[in-house]
Amino acid sequence: MAGDRRWRFSRIRICVERIGVFGPAIVLTVAAFAIAYHFVQPAPPRHIVMAAGSKDGVYYYYGRIYRDLMAQHGIDLTLLATKGSTENIDLLTSGKADIGFVQGGTRGDDGGHTRLRSLASLYFEPVWVFVRGDMSVRGLADLRGRRVAVGGEGSGMRVIALQLLDDIGLDGGSLEISPLGGAEAAAALGTGGLDASFFIGPANAPLLTDLFARRDIRLLPIDRAPAYRLRHRFLSLLTLPEGALDLANDVPAADTVLLAPAASLVVHEDFHPALAELLLIEARKIHGDAGVFEEAGEFPSRKYLDYPIADTAQRFFDSGPSFLQRYLPFWAANLIDRLKIMLLPLVALCYPLFRIIPPTYDWRMRSRIDRWYKELQSIERDLEAGASRDELGRRLAELAAIEDKVRHLTMPVSYGNPLYSLRLHISLLRDQLESAVERSA
Repeated sequence: MAGDRRWRFSRIRICVERIGVFGPAIVLTVAAFAIAYHFVQPAPPRHIVMAAGSKDGVYYYYGRIYRDLMAQHGIDLTLLATKGSTENIDLLTSGKADIGFVQGGTRGDDGGHTRLRSLASLYFEPVWVFVRGDMSVRGLADLRGRRVAVGGEGSGMRVIALQLLDDIGLDGGSLEISPLGGAEAAAALGTGGLDASFFIGPANAPLLTDLFARRDIRLLPIDRAPAYRLRHRFLSLLTLPEGALDLANDVPAADTVLLAPAASLVVHEDFHPALAELLLIEARKIHGDAGVFEEAGEFPSRKYLDYPIADTAQRFFDSGPSFLQRYLPFWAANLIDRLKIMLLPLVALCYPLFRIIPPTYDWRMRSRIDRWYKELQSIERDLEAGASRDELGRRLAELAAIEDKVRHLTMPVSYGNPLYSLRLHISLLRDQLESAVERSA
């Protein structure tokens, strides 16, 4: 039992010794982590709000796709139904939405001090003007005096439609402007409640597909489209080839030149960069395929943007997704990316610190042995100086006390060789002292 207690006590002493050596290094390391953590970027929010368009519109359709993809990464995306781009911009500016779809050309006059940033343009949104099939109109100027739907307040379509009409001198005094849009405008065209209506969206949008299939409604070409393009640089010139939408029925019946802004993802300037990168990765999956007007890989793009491009988006288009995002799940990549700021001070502190620890520990252990050699040397000098019998006897008693203390000295196994060498040297010196005592008798 006494041996077991002694063994346990020796183990405790070794642990205390190690704590005494490694403890300060551990404390300094933890302190470095705590200090560096204050400089770590906050984690991305788990919930974000997206300003989309009307629930039957294209923006809301894409919003649902983004919502499902973000959910796979643990991000809860809430969709806000809105009247369109103008309302989306208001929600983003006021902070009520984190991200939103914005149509090119709908940015208001903010004096260049906007805090909104573009992530990417996503696809072309051509301007379509449909008129009743029985009307003899050949261009926008022929709509004078007609009932024309341009969309409701808050919609991007209304902004662009009124711009195009104003360019040729048409306003509320020269035609009857209706706030209808979407399915309501299409229905009113069919019943004769409208003479013409503006629509904006991709060519394969369900509403436009239905309009092209109808015989009582036809597409009105926008004459002098290049001139409009010179006035409004956010517009692109697109050509819809004859038969592109329905080759069997020759829809459209002739090549048609169109004007098109681009739909963009816009965020507030404080939007978390990790989420911005994730959205761009998903945008490539959603909008990267070829369309009626888009080449494969053309979108998402850093062109056709109304707002300054976000720094994260600029890096994304320059070099693609970050290394971590390519090979790790979003949460793991983001965690490592956030903590990497801690690596530099940690390495700078810990590398030299832990280089010092092994020799320090070795010095501590060997000093517990070397201190007894000083005592042995003192006894040996008295022996060589020819000390008296009484002095030799006193020294022999001191050596016995030293031997007893060394016998109870606890050391790690790796220091067994110097420990047992000390014991051997004590034994040799004891034999010499005993021989000297006998000779002096």
